[in-house]
This record gives sequence, C-alpha cells and structure tokens, in this order.
Amino acid sequence: MFQDLWKFLLVGLESAPRLLTRPLETFAVMNACQANLAPCTSDRDGQTLHRTKRGWMWNSFFLLEEWTGTGKQYVGKLHSDMDTEDGSVKYVLTGDGAGTVFEIDENSGDIHAIRRLDREEKALYTLSAKAVNKTSGQDLERASEFIIKIHDINDNEPKFAKDTYVGQTFNFTARLVYSILQGQPYFSVEPETGVIRTALPNMIRENRENYQVVIQAKDMAGQMGGLSGTTTVNITLQDVNNSPPRFPHSTYHLSTPESAGIGSPVGRIKAYDADVGENAEMWYTILDGDGQDVFNIITDSTSQEGVITVKKQLDYESKRLYSLRVQVTNTHIDRRFEQLGPFSDTAIVRITITDVDEPPVFSRTLYIFEVDEDTPAGSSVGTVSARDPDTINHLVKYTIDRHTDLERLFSIDSNNGTISTLQALDRESSKWHNISVLATELSTALQTRVPVFIKVRDVNDNAPEFAMYYETFVCENVKAGQVCCSLMFIHCFTQIFY
Repeated sequence: MFQDLWKFLLVGLESAPRLLTRPLETFAVMNACQANLAPCTSDRDGQTLHRTKRGWMWNSFFLLEEWTGTGKQYVGKLHSDMDTEDGSVKYVLTGDGAGTVFEIDENSGDIHAIRRLDREEKALYTLSAKAVNKTSGQDLERASEFIIKIHDINDNEPKFAKDTYVGQTFNFTARLVYSILQGQPYFSVEPETGVIRTALPNMIRENRENYQVVIQAKDMAGQMGGLSGTTTVNITLQDVNNSPPRFPHSTYHLSTPESAGIGSPVGRIKAYDADVGENAEMWYTILDGDGQDVFNIITDSTSQEGVITVKKQLDYESKRLYSLRVQVTNTHIDRRFEQLGPFSDTAIVRITITDVDEPPVFSRTLYIFEVDEDTPAGSSVGTVSARDPDTINHLVKYTIDRHTDLERLFSIDSNNGTISTLQALDRESSKWHNISVLATELSTALQTRVPVFIKVRDVNDNAPEFAMYYETFVCENVKAGQVCCSLMFIHCFTQIFY
C-alpha cells in the first residue's frame, strides 16, 4: 500500500510549460491523504476528500533545443514520498535516450540532458521513472511513463532543394519571400512564388548567352529576424534562327594545278552564321559562271564550309582562269523571322589554273606501219611525232625500247622520230613486229611511251615446189585424155593442185 504513497516533482526550464491535470494545491492534499490512509478534510473549506487511485500530476515536459549554456541542461527532479532522504532510495530512469541523451542522479533524482538536442532530429522522448530500495533492490513505486518534448526554435534558415538551378522556372514554399541579389536588370523574381522572369525585352543570345542569377529566400514573410538562404540559377538563352548567313568577303581567289584529277578539292569557302546548332546549318550551290560545268561545290556538314571540287579535266594551255557565283542558304528557316532575311548570300569565286610540267604527248595513241619483206636495211618504215604540251615547248628525243626489239630489227632518228629497218625482214619468219617508242624531254627527262605495230607485206620471192617425188606408169593402150596421176605443188604456205 505504501508503494502508492510517493510522487514525482519535476521542475522544467522556466520557459518550458508543464502540463498539470490538477492544481498543485490539490496534488499536495491528495498525497497527504494517501499518506494517512484515511479521509482528510481540507483546511480551506472543510470538505472531506476520499482516497482515489494515484493519477500522475505530470505527463509531458518541454525542453528547448540547441542548448547553448555551459554544462548539462537541467530537465527536472524526481522525488518519491518514500524517500526519507536517508540515502536508502535510488532513482532509475529508462526509455528513449536514457543514459545516452538523459541521465538521472540516482541519489537526488535530478534529470539532465547530457548533449544538445535537435528537434529536427527527434521531437520527443518517452521515458519511465521509478524509485527502488538500494539495499533490497525492491521497487518502492511502480514505474511511471512520461514524455519530454523538444521545443522548436528558429535555428534553420530556409534551404533551396538544389544549390544551383539551370534554366528552370520554379516555385517555393508559400511563407517565404524571394528577392534577386544578382541578375538585374535582365531578370526579376516574384516575391511570393519565386518565379523568375525576364525583365528586358528582345534579349539577344548572340550578344550574351549565359547569365548567373542569385535568388534569396527569407522566412517569417521577410520580416526582421527571419533567416534566409540563397541559391544560384544559371540561365542560358536558347537560340533561334534570326541571323542569316553572310560571306565575310565578296570575292574569293583559289588556284589549282592543271593536273588535278576529277573530284579533287580546289579549296574551301565559308559563310558565317551567328546562330548555333541546327540554326547555323547551311548549304552551298553554284548559280552561274564560266566554270559551272568544270567545277562542283559540296557542303561539309561538320565544318559548314563549301568545298569546291574538279568536275572536268583541266588544261592550263586551253584556259587558265574560271569564275563562279556561289550562293549559301540556311537549311532551316524560321518563318517567324523572315523579315530579318534574306537568309542567303552570294560571293564570286575566281579559280586560277596553274601550269604543270607535263611529259611529251604523241600525235596518236598508237601507230601502224607497213613494209615489204624485201625492203633493204636502212629503209624508212614510218615516222612518230611527239611534242611538249607546255608553253615552254622543250625539245623531245626519241628512242626505241630495246626490250621490245630484242633482234634489233629497227632504229629511230632521235630528232625527227623516223623509224628505219636495220636488216631485211622476212614475212615467212614474222608477219608483225610490235615495238615501243619513247619520247623524252631533254630538260626535264619526262617521258612518254607509244606502241608501234609494223606489218610485213608479202612479195613473190619463192618459186613453187613439188610436194614430193612423183613416179607414174601408163598402159600402152591408154586413151587420150585419161588421167594418169595428180601432182601437188607448194608455194610458200599456199598449196597448188594440178
């Protein structure tokens, strides 16, 4: 019965309210009645109070977070009516944070917070308190549960969800007030919503593309004493096709050697567009000019350059200068900005053909000559002719490639290209002779080769011969006109029958 006759007295911080279920005076009277185990009369009005089951006069306590004082933070005091203060009673604290966040002096019952508390980390703690006999270890009172609530203070400034925002329009919590610290006069922010807007009309990306805006958010509706936080917003202006392509020069001069092959690049020209990406894509065309059939232009999609290439074989000696009128046009035109156009431009391209020292050129691609087989040595067979196509017109020397005339049947005049026989030819031995003639420039040693085919004509220089020895017999009474035998004559490679 005596275990019901004790009470807790917890004293909190001055600023922390305690929740009492009854007036303190009633609490004291109730415990006095319980101590005498009999009805009692109040000194105030003489009313008799009957004993009831114990109801704790406390259930919640408040403690300020982020304690900045020195030492441990005092929470309250635990005391039992069974404690006669002779040192026989020990107070025990269990529950949330007991021993790690809160501790109790087992002799005096004083409760302290042993570290700084943060309401954002944990808002309340549920603990149990009881008194036990130090000697026997028996509980003097049943354990009673109570709650310590952490009271919030304005210790956290408002924070943005991100440290930096890129090119977004965003809203924030309603009780904050927003202002712009950096970014004027180009941008503004709505104080209540945090929406960032452009403050100047017709902002031009080509003049400036990137902006950095610093936004401040302040709580307590922006009043004095409110905390604030800042964030950086990186804003990039998106491009539109409002800049037409333009050639930096009205005339371009290019050159290429006459030896350039078909498809060979002559040079590049480039127009400039202040836009970027797809809006800066261009394509080039040849509108007209005397070189329209000789040259072509293609667009390099990577560099956005116009590449001029050779379309037909060039000849310095025939034509040395060509002119082209080239046009550049945007491939993606935004109709909203057509009034800023035209989105095309033209330029003149002049192409000079340079001379290349070329090898001699024969008058024919091949030569065919005929000669009788009985022609004596030293007779002329025919003449080949070659010239230097260059304007300097170097002298040309002629020779026979001896790998094609191993029997040395022919010779050639090195100055005029006349081919002659070195010995008599025999058609019965070879009907055709194929040789190669070389023409070489004396000053540059450039050389050209041409095939020469020489046909040996047949002459009647071989008498017919019997194919074999013939012997025949005729009867004495043979009639006139009767065939006795057949004779065969051979004339060179032709068979003759009689």
